[in-house]
Amino acid sequence: MKLPYPWFGGKSKVAPLVWERMGHVDNCVEPFFGGGAWTITCPLDPLPTRTVNDIDGMVSNFWRAVQSEPDEVARWCDWPVDEARMHAVHLWLISRAEFRERIKTDMEFYDVKIAGLWVWGLCAWIGSGWCDSVYHVTEDVYSQQLSHLGDPGMGINRPSQKLSHLGDPGRGINRPSQQLSHLGNPGRGINRPSQQLSDDDATLPECAPQFGSKPDLYPYFQEIARIMRGVRVCCGDWQRVCGPTPTVKNGITAVFLDPPYSAEADRDDTLYSYEDLSVARDVREWALQWGGDERMRIALCGYTGEHDDPMLEAGWTPYFWKAAGGYGSQADSGRGRDNASREVIWFSPHCQPESQLLLFPAISVTSGCAGGNFDA
Repeated sequence: MKLPYPWFGGKSKVAPLVWERMGHVDNCVEPFFGGGAWTITCPLDPLPTRTVNDIDGMVSNFWRAVQSEPDEVARWCDWPVDEARMHAVHLWLISRAEFRERIKTDMEFYDVKIAGLWVWGLCAWIGSGWCDSVYHVTEDVYSQQLSHLGDPGMGINRPSQKLSHLGDPGRGINRPSQQLSHLGNPGRGINRPSQQLSDDDATLPECAPQFGSKPDLYPYFQEIARIMRGVRVCCGDWQRVCGPTPTVKNGITAVFLDPPYSAEADRDDTLYSYEDLSVARDVREWALQWGGDERMRIALCGYTGEHDDPMLEAGWTPYFWKAAGGYGSQADSGRGRDNASREVIWFSPHCQPESQLLLFPAISVTSGCAGGNFDA
């Protein structure tokens, strides 16, 4: 199962390894859900209690909506790539003030129209800034944003391994038959100026689209709903799901911490709609506080040099791995390639020991992602 949208810093490549180190647990918590790769690849049977959270209401809303009404979400994002519509959708989404408040205060609330339009646009938009208000209030910045343009580029449904944009058919979220692959890429493309739309232009038709050119989109979203069934989706500050009640009171608990990397990581500070270059330090302190508890198995993601000394002193073990790098790996500066090689996951003392297979990470991660066999 691949993720339905691109996400900066996604952990799908290494998720099987993390599950191996967590072992069989009663409870799982992912406070920084983002792309959700760790939770949706859970191999445990029976499934543990699962709780996820993200401060971005659009993220939480999508997963709540697709849990309950996958066909309706699919219907709203079943549309070809359309630059003018993309900008109109962007402006309409960032104007939903009432939605942003309610998604954080009502655990059962979701909006299928917002969910479908958000994921459709996220896969057509290049780089960061989707649903970030700066691209509405600052004309000079907003005018540089352009939808995916490239050779076959099918928006949310480009074939696996295709780092392209838009192009001849431009079919948006409609992937080719049997291609349930990664639905976008997190890189920054080439931008050209485009006309900014006014608030009046942000009105969208009330009727849902009826494009419907690829029926395999619907069973794909139904499969996501099946995988996410029973997962509690929260929206707010990460600490809300890290207290004793949602964690150790539910038994042996695995916590996967993938916060926005800190200022010490020297990363791009415009990657997410909700940015915080200091939260990773607070997360590290929480992890160190709970890491010695035998009821906890914690994984903390970061860059080398970001958490090294305190984690080593507390008996945590690092796992170094290499991310794909996205568009950044193609840049002349080489920053993307350098960052991809700096990834590390710190495992708390009560995590399971590394197996012999995992001494060869390229083999173990590839086999786990491709076949889903975590016992091989």
